[in-house]
Amino acid sequence: MKVVQYLGDVSKEMRKVSWPARNELISNTLITLLATMIVSLYIWGADQVISRALEFIYR
Repeated sequence: MKVVQYLGDVSKEMRKVSWPARNELISNTLITLLATMIVSLYIWGADQVISRALEFIYR
């Protein structure tokens, strides 16, 4: 019985959700992907610099 009540409450709350428009969703997705790539490239670059510095030190 609690499961049925829970699912009913979830259904009511989902009707209250303000869903983004398609263009807004696409825009936010592209921004997220771009930010992820920039951070990934930064981490990769920092890793390369640190790796080469350690390689130089230990030789």
